[in-house]
Amino acid sequence: MAQTQPGSAFQKRHIDPGRVAALAGALDSQDASPGVRRLRAWAGRALAVRPGETVLDVGCGTGSQTRALADAAGPQGSVVGVEPNPGLRAIAEERAAGGPARFTDGDAFALPAADASVDVVWCERVLQHLAEPERAVAEMARVLRPGGRVALIDTDWATTILHPCDPEVVRALTAGALAGTANPYSGRRLVGQLCAAGFEVDDRGSQALIQDHRSVAWPLIRMLGESAVRGGLLTEERRDAAYTALAEAAERGALHMSVTMFGVVAHRPG
Repeated sequence: MAQTQPGSAFQKRHIDPGRVAALAGALDSQDASPGVRRLRAWAGRALAVRPGETVLDVGCGTGSQTRALADAAGPQGSVVGVEPNPGLRAIAEERAAGGPARFTDGDAFALPAADASVDVVWCERVLQHLAEPERAVAEMARVLRPGGRVALIDTDWATTILHPCDPEVVRALTAGALAGTANPYSGRRLVGQLCAAGFEVDDRGSQALIQDHRSVAWPLIRMLGESAVRGGLLTEERRDAAYTALAEAAERGALHMSVTMFGVVAHRPG
């Protein structure tokens, strides 16, 4: 992920070796979400990666989707996950050991690929962290061959729902996400950014990520809570009271937490 405004622990300028485990835990939690799996399956069908193709996974994190793309491209293909965080990249390499997926350091604003050399680009939950996401989309257009395809998947944090919780606390947690993310409305902006970069849109999709009503997604909740406290939007006491209320609701099976992700699949005209 490229350098961005302050806020997100996923941003390049905020890479902290001490937070790698927490970031990996958050990514693993999202990987396990049925909503993420459904949206990825839809995008995968729309992209239809073929054996032998060259693929970039931009901002690949722990590499879970990179491995899936490598399976689709087969042994004759070339699939590279681009990840600037060395800790996450090390996890990706360890998990992919012995498989065809490869990983490299890189920046969304300067992808490690020549002009018109890539068949497919996958970019999931990255643009929300970029203050200038349109630059990254233009860079994807640069590396794609005519006819090459791209899948952009991203969150729109303004769609967050959290219940039961003090409405003021919910607003603070949501505001923390909005303030702590360089591009918090990313999901709704994908189509416009692709069109501005010269792509033709092939399909669009969305999926509400609904947390299990019996358990709290603690890595994500704590990330939101920390952001709200750092921003002065919430005291530690109110944050902790909200944590307790959510945990008690989960024990009763009464928890609702969701946020909506959007996806767009497009191609570069030939």
